[in-house]
Amino acid sequence: MDFHSAQQRVRELRKLLEYHNYKYYVEDSPEIDDYEYDLFMNELIELETKYPVLVIPSSPSQRVGGKASGKFESVVHKIQMESLQDAFSFDELRDFDNRIRDFIDNVFYSVEPKIDGLSVSLEYVNGELVRGSTRGDGFVGENVTSNLRTIRSIPLHIDNAPEFLEVRGEVYMPHDSFMKLVASQENKGEKPAKNPRNAAAGALRQKDPKITASRELDIFLFNVQQINGKKIENHIESLDYIKSLGLKTLPFYKECHSIDEAIDEINRIGSVRGELPFDIDGAVIKVNNLADRVGIGSTSKYPKWAIAYKYPPEEKETILREIEINVGRTGVLTPTAVFDPIMLAGTSVSRAVLHNEYFIADKDIRIGDTILVRKAGDIIPEVVASVKHDDSSVKYSMPEICPSCGAKVFRDVDEAALRCTNTDCPAQLRRNLIHFVSRDAMDIEGLGEAVIDQLADSGLVKTPADIYALEVHQLAELERLGERSANNIISAIEGSKNNELYRLIIALGIRHIGKRAAKLLAERFGSIDAIMNASFNEINSIDGFGEIMSQSVVEYFSLPQTKEYISLLGSYGVALSEEIAVKSTSLSGLTFVITGVLPSLSRDEATEIIEKNGGKVASSVSRNTDYLLAGESAGSKLAKAKLLNVKIINEDELYEML
Repeated sequence: MDFHSAQQRVRELRKLLEYHNYKYYVEDSPEIDDYEYDLFMNELIELETKYPVLVIPSSPSQRVGGKASGKFESVVHKIQMESLQDAFSFDELRDFDNRIRDFIDNVFYSVEPKIDGLSVSLEYVNGELVRGSTRGDGFVGENVTSNLRTIRSIPLHIDNAPEFLEVRGEVYMPHDSFMKLVASQENKGEKPAKNPRNAAAGALRQKDPKITASRELDIFLFNVQQINGKKIENHIESLDYIKSLGLKTLPFYKECHSIDEAIDEINRIGSVRGELPFDIDGAVIKVNNLADRVGIGSTSKYPKWAIAYKYPPEEKETILREIEINVGRTGVLTPTAVFDPIMLAGTSVSRAVLHNEYFIADKDIRIGDTILVRKAGDIIPEVVASVKHDDSSVKYSMPEICPSCGAKVFRDVDEAALRCTNTDCPAQLRRNLIHFVSRDAMDIEGLGEAVIDQLADSGLVKTPADIYALEVHQLAELERLGERSANNIISAIEGSKNNELYRLIIALGIRHIGKRAAKLLAERFGSIDAIMNASFNEINSIDGFGEIMSQSVVEYFSLPQTKEYISLLGSYGVALSEEIAVKSTSLSGLTFVITGVLPSLSRDEATEIIEKNGGKVASSVSRNTDYLLAGESAGSKLAKAKLLNVKIINEDELYEML
């Protein structure tokens, strides 16, 4: 195909892909299947690869084209992205209405759902998406354009657009995407995300857009911040207009002529809340007329012309049919309630973790009980209480043997957990393998759960160390794996042998030792051998370690099977030591506390930066705190820091200190 033919075909493919993106991600009515869509996309990528001059930023092929970024630049919002005042009763809404009527006699309201996500701004110049940013503190946000471009419902180009358009929306994680993420994190032994909002915020601030893309985020747009080239008089009109441009607006919104009508609509939204595939944490009432809003004005933080009504958490009764026992990677037996399915926050729920036997005893939960269940954060099911005992019910007792292997279980002296005593327990093996290859640990790409299951079931791998004895032909014979995939996995396994020492320490799965503690051990001792020979006092002297953590490390490395395991890893060529990095002293002697969501750093990353430069990170604010590193949504720690006159800094100021 010559250049001119390719140019014409590229234009056709872009329009075709944009159309099907809109049908699938905005209208939720796809006209072709994923296979056909991928064929069109692959054809476009091939033509753009052959003729690089044809590549443009708004091409559908460029949605995950951004490079990983170490830091997000700041964006000053010309129009403040205000937050909303909350109301928890209808009386408060009527008070709001009375205040509005002090300014306006004949007021119309718009009522819309309040999406529980992360607020962002999108800016279009002549129809091209030029910038996307987070709300930040309302005045200054972060440039996350590359990550927002990965969200398929955000058009990179809009036709018939005004000269300039800035719209505000809420990025969120749909329930299905969140549950997939949590399942993946749990299987890898990682701490699962608490709720979809936190997960969405974390995904949007990933340094690598490819990771953001994998989290399957979505967006609803709910406000026109600025517009040149089009006159708009009211809020409902603005939503209808941007919807006509192909932007994904709120799923429903309504004009109401009185506060009673607005309250009726809030009740209606509340009644369908549980059927929605995404989280809403309330409904928003806004004065519809834009000129009236100007006259009413704002406080320093809230618009006076809008208010958000917050719904109480939904709770339902059901019958507890069974308490199922699951065995984790460290051998902990975790009880799970299995009950008659109920609908909560839009999904069918039939299971909830009961944590441990003390939790069960405290609430006197028995099989056959009528129990009260809710979703913590509207997503994680939890048993609130036992409402009524069945006539034949008896107090529940945890099993004395492991349900996976039949070995005896024991109770930790300092914990509520029961543990299986068998280190070869099949349930522990699978979870240990998943933990060993996970991203924070040895980070072996290609060894997903399905492959791990096959390796364990076939007997090819009986300990994580056996991974390093695998050969290409053994992997190639597994279901859905060919020689090419097998070679890639073997390459990843080989590459992991030279990982940082802290990754290996995480992979060992030592109780009470997470990522931060693993890094402290690696920095202090520099080798597995040195840690193995360290005394309790030497380990306990590490700033950040306590007696329980120190004892756990000593006990783990004193076991004969641990020494044999370490020796085996070394024989396969896994690096058991590394050079101890020399620390900078720019933050020496300073104590920091971190709160809120930082623009570009996770809390672990910020902690690592501070500690590598000689500083210390504490968990709570006190008079000994030198600096509070604060991000968006900072809570009680920020208030306490102000009370104690602790200096408050942002991420940029931390970098300046370095």
